[in-house]
Amino acid sequence: MLNINKSTDGSKLTVALEGRLDTNTSPDLETSLQESMDGITELVLDLEKLDYISSAGLRVLLAAHKIMSKQGTMKVIHVNTTVMEIFEITGFLDILTVE
Repeated sequence: MLNINKSTDGSKLTVALEGRLDTNTSPDLETSLQESMDGITELVLDLEKLDYISSAGLRVLLAAHKIMSKQGTMKVIHVNTTVMEIFEITGFLDILTVE
C-alpha cells in the first residue's frame, strides 16, 4: 500500500510517500504526478515514510526527473537508509538530487 500526500505552494509541488512503492503502487504515483506537474517548476519528493522502492518505483522517479529537467528542478528529501541503499546500488544517487 502507498499513501501519496501532495501539497502545492505556488509552482512548488511536494509529494510525501508513505508505504511501499512497487509494481502494484507505482502506476498510482505515476498518474498522480502526471496530473499535478503542469506549471510546476520545483518538485520535492519526501521519502521519509517510504518503506520500500522497487525497480518499477525507480522508473517512475526517473520519468518524473526527466520531465522536471525540462521545466524546473526535482529533489528527493528525507531518504531512509533502506531506500538510500537502493539508490546507491542502482546508481540513482548520480542521477537524482538527494538531500
